[in-house]
Amino acid sequence: MTFSNIVPHVKDEMPELLGRHLANQSLGEFTWFRVGGPGQALVSPEDENDLSYFLRNLPPEIPVTVMGAGSNLIVRDGGVPGVVIRLGRGFNEVKIEDHRVTAGTAMLDVMVARAAQAAGVAGLAFLSGIPGTVGGALRMNGGAYGGETKEILVEARGVDRKGNVHNFTNGEMCFSYRHCGAPDDMIFTTATLQGRAGQPEQIAAEMAQIKKKREVTQPRNRTGGSTFKNPSGHSAWKLVDDAGCRGLTIGGAQVSELHSNFLINLGGASAADIETLGETVRQRVITHSGVDLEWEIKRIGVK
Repeated sequence: MTFSNIVPHVKDEMPELLGRHLANQSLGEFTWFRVGGPGQALVSPEDENDLSYFLRNLPPEIPVTVMGAGSNLIVRDGGVPGVVIRLGRGFNEVKIEDHRVTAGTAMLDVMVARAAQAAGVAGLAFLSGIPGTVGGALRMNGGAYGGETKEILVEARGVDRKGNVHNFTNGEMCFSYRHCGAPDDMIFTTATLQGRAGQPEQIAAEMAQIKKKREVTQPRNRTGGSTFKNPSGHSAWKLVDDAGCRGLTIGGAQVSELHSNFLINLGGASAADIETLGETVRQRVITHSGVDLEWEIKRIGVK
């Protein structure tokens, strides 16, 4: 699908916008699955002030969608109408003071973990096992290998749809399993995380162990994060396994043989193949065990 070009309108109405803006930009290249249609307008604000300026001047009827690393995302084949925001280099900084880490939300979680390790800040190593950005970790209460974002967050900062800047304490984020209760229109810009004193060598060893576990147990190419949330009292992968779905293939998409809570693009999959496969797995699990699996992977755009 090709959308009408709204970028000239953006340029005309926002002459002070610093970040780049592209029309009908393919989004699949920004996702780990490597599938999906175009974004009507892709905007990468330069910094928080630029983001605030853009949102403040964007007509309210134009929808806004935020993309991070694309590691936990299916962009549907029809593309995404409106504006897709992908934060740029101005959101990719980290500062460390007194075992407290302040990171821009475009930073990869693993890079934050590495910066903390180099500075002798323990307690953040689990971030190295989350394949995404700090912004995604805030929105999803990202967790892995025994740690969760809610355990280390001091404060998050973000910009709402009207361009207003807000600060959120940990309690105001209303974290729960793979969820935060901050307003849906909030685009997070920075996170302040609390660590503790540690030895760089010991933290490095912990991160190496996490990396080893991931490499042995999870697929790494053309995949997303965990497909389904773990229902209370259950492991999603086991429910998928017990329903006979390990290795199940639809079109160019397959349930991973290595870890059955991961879907993979075998090379020629469409977004529809991947989403249909996920829905087929859900139906088979319902039939087999009566459990209704909830998607953890986000799906955006039109089919």
